[in-house]
Amino acid sequence: MWLVLTVLGSFTRPEVIKGNPQSMLWMLPLVAVLAVVYKATKIPTIKTKPFIKETALLFGSITVFMAVAAAALFVLAWLITE
Repeated sequence: MWLVLTVLGSFTRPEVIKGNPQSMLWMLPLVAVLAVVYKATKIPTIKTKPFIKETALLFGSITVFMAVAAAALFVLAWLITE
């Protein structure tokens, strides 16, 4: 019971995420869960090897796209402010 109350109590205040490059690491667990759930709903039959392969591919493609988008926005902001 104490563990349940501790876990529920941790949701009473928002997590502080700073605006530095290390804060982008918070994206990785979210992308991993997103890839697993998306592939689990789209594949008609789940077999271990293909599921892991397709989930890893989706995880990698989302992560690379987010990194490229962040770099492009960083360059665009740098060009505008200079």
